[in-house]
Amino acid sequence: MDSMDKAEQAFKLGLEYEKRFRGCAQGAVAAIQDALDVKDACVYKCASGLSAGGGQCTDGSCGAYVGGVMMMSLLFGRAREDEPTEKGTEDKHASTRLAAELHDRFIAKYGSVRCQDIHEKIFGRRFELRSSDGKDAFEAAGAHTDDDKCGAVVGTASRWTVELIQNESARRERSR
Repeated sequence: MDSMDKAEQAFKLGLEYEKRFRGCAQGAVAAIQDALDVKDACVYKCASGLSAGGGQCTDGSCGAYVGGVMMMSLLFGRAREDEPTEKGTEDKHASTRLAAELHDRFIAKYGSVRCQDIHEKIFGRRFELRSSDGKDAFEAAGAHTDDDKCGAVVGTASRWTVELIQNESARRERSR
């Protein structure tokens, strides 16, 4: 499978997983892991509380954005044992650079990386997801059924993340 196919697969899986599992962070992590065949159960589990801005509070970063950053950091981030080394510094810079690139794509498309701001962009309003009424309104607005709502955000973030991971892998290969 070529790189465009993997990025497109990540989009389709992100769309499907968000609809099926209703967790933007875990949906993105799973889509990226499956598209790249890089499974890590701990990273997936660590994403479970990050949906809807973390704790469904919506005032934090989009879970799909955070899931993407988690996967890029898994592959290119600094290991604890490398912290005091030049390699550790280089790895930290690589993961923060990639996170910034993902951030900039979110800003260009959604105007923000914050969950509630993205809701405002795609739904025309914000939701209080910690209340039954808010969750009901969110679902009624097509959050998990319409292809242009949260599933599309997860799919898009997953596609972008796979593209960035593949670009970084190619860059590293060229520099060898």
